[in-house]
Amino acid sequence: MKQRPDRGIRGSQPLAASGRPGSCRAIFIAVADETGIILAINRQLLQDSCRQLNSWESLFPSDPPLTLNINITPKEFAQPDLAAQIGKTLRETGLDPRRLNLEITETIAMTDAAKSEVVLSELKALGVCLDIDDFGTGYSSLSRLQRFPVDTLKIDRAFISRMDTDLETREIVRIIVMLAHGLRLKVVAEGVETQAQVDLLKEIGCELAQGYLYSKPVPAEAIEQLLRSNRAANLPATLAKSATSTFA
Repeated sequence: MKQRPDRGIRGSQPLAASGRPGSCRAIFIAVADETGIILAINRQLLQDSCRQLNSWESLFPSDPPLTLNINITPKEFAQPDLAAQIGKTLRETGLDPRRLNLEITETIAMTDAAKSEVVLSELKALGVCLDIDDFGTGYSSLSRLQRFPVDTLKIDRAFISRMDTDLETREIVRIIVMLAHGLRLKVVAEGVETQAQVDLLKEIGCELAQGYLYSKPVPAEAIEQLLRSNRAANLPATLAKSATSTFA
């Protein structure tokens, strides 16, 4: 979930299963991707998530409205009709494309930069928002990302987990945030687990954070309760994986 310092919910991201690298979730996703069944799973996941988001928005209207983050796997990104499939789902569910954030890992985007530029442009034409996930783990530079029609960089948790104990890592995060803002990109810090990390991220101007500090992966019923509590507290709301927070 994405939140402000007051912890109002800003974003949520559905998971086919939950857990850290090496967990059952990671193994399940890897096998599903290798066998190709991830395509059917994620098509259904997107369909169900769009409908669920519309339902939550009708129950808990907010300004800005709730949004949804969806991961795009390597096999999905390679599908020639990816944009057409997602466009069809948006039409069938009636979800406003501006409320859908599609996440592509840095590694996927940079494997074939020329092809990625075409695919990302097709997706952007739908009116959705595009995020580069796990930034810092691939082989790209911010200057190369300039060619992509993306809206947000998500800094990999490997950097965030060390920034409160390692000065060099902290400086790397600061530079990424500064350069991303120079390209008019929003920045999300992934894997935030301590208040010390939050304080440092605020200090360097990172506007969004995501991690277990805010929430571990929870079922839809628990998210609905969070939204109900969020509304009762009169906080702004929107919909992701394990919570995300905004530093305004």
